[in-house]
Amino acid sequence: MKKLSTEYLAECRNALNAEQTRSLATTDNWSHVDKQQAHLDWDVLYKELTPLLERSPSSPEVQALMTRHYAVASRFYAPSKQAYIGLGLFYQENQDMKNFHNAYHPNMVDFLGEAMCVYAQGHLSA
Repeated sequence: MKKLSTEYLAECRNALNAEQTRSLATTDNWSHVDKQQAHLDWDVLYKELTPLLERSPSSPEVQALMTRHYAVASRFYAPSKQAYIGLGLFYQENQDMKNFHNAYHPNMVDFLGEAMCVYAQGHLSA
């Protein structure tokens, strides 16, 4: 995977913010989502991902899990490619999210961010 520019990463952060803000405003703060079930599904997924952290984030096994990750995220709203990359950045940059994800494995948040980026670049449009 090629290194993404600082400018592009800023666009990804902005896309995440804009898409989430719009979605929250139009869905009464995601009232349509069973948030407990979404978190349970992410928990199962992260436990399945943990033993794969020694593989490449672009491996078929990891990317199959990213397909599931994106599907759970899409229960809230379907993020664009940039917003999904921005979500991975948010996981890395928000201390609470970083702590949450790294509780599964000390390298989870960085690996997940890279795997999400690979997924977004290969499967999502702008």
